[in-house]
Amino acid sequence: MSIPRLKTYLSWMAAVLMLGQALTAQAEALPDFTTLVEQASPAVVNISTRQKLPDRSVAQGQMPDLEGLPPMLREFLERSMPPSSRPPGSGKGDRQREAQSLGSGFIISADGFILTNNHVIDGADEILVRLSDRSEMKAKLIGTDPRTDVAVLKIDGKDLPTVKLGNSDKLKVGEWVLAIGSPFGFDHSVTKGIVSAKGRSLPNDTYVPFIQTDVAINPGNSGGPLFNMDGEVVGINSQIFTRSGGFMGLSFAIPIDVAMDVANQLKSNGKVNRGWLGVVIQEVNKDLAESFGLDKPAGALVAQVLEDGPAAKGGLQVGDVILSANGTPIVMSADLPHLIGNLKDGSKAELEVIRDGKRQKLTVTVGALPAEGEEMGATDSGVERNSNRLGVSVTDLTPEQMKSLDLKGGVVIKDVQDGPASLIGLQTGDVITHLNNQAISSAKQFTEVAKGLPKNRSVSMRVLRQGRATFITFKLAE
Repeated sequence: MSIPRLKTYLSWMAAVLMLGQALTAQAEALPDFTTLVEQASPAVVNISTRQKLPDRSVAQGQMPDLEGLPPMLREFLERSMPPSSRPPGSGKGDRQREAQSLGSGFIISADGFILTNNHVIDGADEILVRLSDRSEMKAKLIGTDPRTDVAVLKIDGKDLPTVKLGNSDKLKVGEWVLAIGSPFGFDHSVTKGIVSAKGRSLPNDTYVPFIQTDVAINPGNSGGPLFNMDGEVVGINSQIFTRSGGFMGLSFAIPIDVAMDVANQLKSNGKVNRGWLGVVIQEVNKDLAESFGLDKPAGALVAQVLEDGPAAKGGLQVGDVILSANGTPIVMSADLPHLIGNLKDGSKAELEVIRDGKRQKLTVTVGALPAEGEEMGATDSGVERNSNRLGVSVTDLTPEQMKSLDLKGGVVIKDVQDGPASLIGLQTGDVITHLNNQAISSAKQFTEVAKGLPKNRSVSMRVLRQGRATFITFKLAE
């Protein structure tokens, strides 16, 4: 072999060896889930439910004519009809129509307590739990908490296999996690992924700082456990984000710390108690931060303070930006409900706020979260006044309106013309209480403040629509 060909051969062999070493190193770096699955699977259960449904009725005189149909088709149609509407001689008797749902859960105590999602068992008349040995047992519903989507069940048993509970606060983004559940009814299916983010807030889920993962979650996984690499449960797989109806790489789990706090309260009291401030808050974006004199977007902006609520008694005001609670920074507005919700009724919350560009501290006595919130409505009447600069016509609120809305001032929009007001989405009937960080007491004052608005700078406006308050921002270019 010539020298050049020998060098080429040796170079090729060296490359093959390096590739083999790289593949071996990569394989060694990937986690081995086999031991974890063997130890954890026995405590994961399949959950099915039965719900009685009312029989369908067929109007008198409209019973379908089944004569002349093939026997098999006629029998099928007769079985599908309510008892009162079956032809004489069908002989099937009364039938109980049922709906079934499938989900997952896991055993947290040797005497049979099980955690799952509320939406898995919601509305069920009967709950069946299938264990890893394929035996089935009826479960008793101990309690549910729709706000966190957690439910506690109980089956009769002793020395049952249980999961190990971990600490979801110690999870790190990028960490390997694993799910075991029953997607589409396939028992004990295992999927893996990593933690994509922590503390995620989702619409209508104010009190859950979700763990986001890319673990494949599908219908039937709901209520099942999310494990870390130590075989500890760190979350309950709850929901996915999808535009196709199937898994798209965005899964969300309830932190086990949140779930266990809820479970312990349900077992002890049958209900969950949460702290409450009595405010409506919103996110602080770049424009709002500029309008309130903040260095960067952060905190929870108080858009509404409920009358006689804990926040009102503690001195919080509309327009305050809450920067921290009991020393914990509020980065996103959704951080605040999580922190306050974990406090007990009567405990103290030390709040750092920015008001009129100045930092100050307030102490608020936390109340108990009411079962139902109150909505406030608005009507409109009064004398029209125009502010052509914003392109909106407003009128004073009547004393009756201010009383019903619990306001000391403000104006209601009578008409929206072409202009900035239209572009930012203002509507007839909206109530404006603040403009450019100033409380609005009358239509006359509103017009004066509007005339003096700065150009090319973010300006904030507080608007009430159907009783819900929010701050919006805009810029005037002229």
